[in-house]
Amino acid sequence: MAMNGITPSNMDPKHATRILVQAGDHWLHELHAGQTFRIVDLEGNQAVDTFFLDARDTAERYCAQTTIREQGSIHLTTGTRILSTRGRELLRIVADTCGRHDTLGGACAAESNQVRYGLEKRPMHNCRDSFLLAMARSGRNLTKRDIGANVNFFMNVPVTPEGKLDFQDGISAAGKYVEMTVTRDVLVLISNCPQLNNPCNGWNPTPVELLVWDPWRPSGARHPHVH
Repeated sequence: MAMNGITPSNMDPKHATRILVQAGDHWLHELHAGQTFRIVDLEGNQAVDTFFLDARDTAERYCAQTTIREQGSIHLTTGTRILSTRGRELLRIVADTCGRHDTLGGACAAESNQVRYGLEKRPMHNCRDSFLLAMARSGRNLTKRDIGANVNFFMNVPVTPEGKLDFQDGISAAGKYVEMTVTRDVLVLISNCPQLNNPCNGWNPTPVELLVWDPWRPSGARHPHVH
């Protein structure tokens, strides 16, 4: 692993299932232990708000506090074990060409847009609404009570010397990716962030691509695009 977390992958995209998620769209899908999962920032500076739940018991889900505490760093990159509320590994980051990812800034919501940017911003499309829409359409028994702290892949949220969070222009670029191995069967919930009030998407939300490799099916087969 490189010192800054930059670690390219040796996985061949020709053998992966490939899914395009449009700017502002959502995606909810089950991944199985043993699969490899990659998110590609196709055009650069696109935040991908992502949440993980144990597929067999959704009361167990991603825990930012445990993940940060166990690795001793606030940024996620190669080597990060994505841990659950019960301290168990859900996924592990095994390759990363961006270098770091945020898990402090949370997902944008109607309420936070209103407080931060003005009353007239409340109706704007936001990640929390995308999460709720994806869960409602999934046919699973998921509600807003199942949403917790998330990962913001490719988002640049440095902490200032005063201890404040600062939403800054991204450090990602076109073609950068982050790749994870799946340790437990998980539900992956993505909002491809539509935020236009801060520079987390470079003021221009863009599509991302998801790639999934099946170790038991090396030639790859297309998964259904599940909302």
